[in-house]
Amino acid sequence: MGLSEFDLVVIGSGPSGQKSAVAAAKLGKRVAVVDRNQMIGGVCVHTGTIPSKTLREAILHLKAFTEAVPYSNNGQDKTDVSVQGLAFRVQSIISRETTVIQAQLKRNRIAVFEGAARFADPHTVQVESLIQQPVTLRGEHIVIACGTRPAHTPEIVCDGKRVIDTDQLPGMNGLPREAIVVGAGVVGIEYASFLATLGTEVTLIDQRPGILDFVDREIIEALCYHLRQAGMTFRLGEKVTRVGIDEQRDRVFAELESGKRVAAEMLLYAVGRQANGDQLNLEAAGLQADSRGRLSVNQSLQTSVPHIYAVGDVIGFPALASTSMEQGRLASCHMFGVPFAHMPELFPYGIYTIPEISMVGQTEEQLTAKKVPYEVGIAKYAELAKSMMLGDKNGMLKLLFERNTHELLGVHAIGERATEIIHIGQAVLSYGGKVDYFRDAVFNYPTLAEAYKVAALDGLNKL
Repeated sequence: MGLSEFDLVVIGSGPSGQKSAVAAAKLGKRVAVVDRNQMIGGVCVHTGTIPSKTLREAILHLKAFTEAVPYSNNGQDKTDVSVQGLAFRVQSIISRETTVIQAQLKRNRIAVFEGAARFADPHTVQVESLIQQPVTLRGEHIVIACGTRPAHTPEIVCDGKRVIDTDQLPGMNGLPREAIVVGAGVVGIEYASFLATLGTEVTLIDQRPGILDFVDREIIEALCYHLRQAGMTFRLGEKVTRVGIDEQRDRVFAELESGKRVAAEMLLYAVGRQANGDQLNLEAAGLQADSRGRLSVNQSLQTSVPHIYAVGDVIGFPALASTSMEQGRLASCHMFGVPFAHMPELFPYGIYTIPEISMVGQTEEQLTAKKVPYEVGIAKYAELAKSMMLGDKNGMLKLLFERNTHELLGVHAIGERATEIIHIGQAVLSYGGKVDYFRDAVFNYPTLAEAYKVAALDGLNKL
């Protein structure tokens, strides 16, 4: 078993691992990246962000076609949707993204090792592979960017047919008429909205009384309204105690603690993620993960062992591809003494439900708790010509600003391209700008960005 020495060994090639490796390579460091066989690009590319967002875009295109939006009188019933067709589209994007990432790593002279990584000691990582000889890597620094997998529980067994997790969803034989989704976190509610948009009757179950409690409540109320309009039923504050199969009717059922019983053709179990830290033999490195396999880090993304950093989903919330990329870059900057700026309070959040929602900055609830005098400006998509062209009359952009100084405090959006236009507000927030900027600026017409001007005028007129 050969020994190879590097300045940095990165475990995981997802968004955080890629950016960490490339940032170090740009500094002239010797870098190695380890990931499982056929998993270059990480969970993000193969089972997470890229597949789910590709699926979402395919569904939106399909929805526009099946609804026969004023182009013709010939529509196609939603029940004619080909799951295999959607899966083919997803796989083509995965292949393309994998090729791009492999080329990026090669271009930066980063050594790539495919296999399962395990710590032998705080500086040594052993890589066991099915396709090549085992290797031992020694790193002056190590970044753990191993990602996550769907969390499971012994009480609910996923058989890949009637009871599935999100990794198994693309393998469905057909589109179910009814589905139960257990878990109303970001992943659960995204997939629930996809199914509802395709015409599936969805029952969403979560033991918490509300959903996505870090998001502005008015935006969540709007999201729930739209999902109910799509035929979704919410069972919140309900705990699933048992899941079983009714063989005679060929259906799956969920029994709830309250005594209710819900039945459907399929159950999607989406109660959180299990970090892969539990597969790395962390004890040999002097580290210990929590029950979900996650690691604790300081503001510099260092673990309790200073030369070992952890980034991405393995450190928990917010567990977004966008934030993970930045964490990877910052970890490499810190370990090699490169100055960097960090504004975690202005990370944008994008939740790709249908309709999608996005936010940056503070919520009304946070400002109220801090006793900050604020005002609200709202632009409804129904007021914008561009939104009519896009077929979305239900979206909304919401600006929060300080009443006396007019300083922008938060931006919240729901509707078509919300995750795109949120960055305009992010830029103004980053330099401490005022809502007056949007009132005085000239925006292209017709655009969704024009919503900023409409919302600013709405808010300022209230003063």
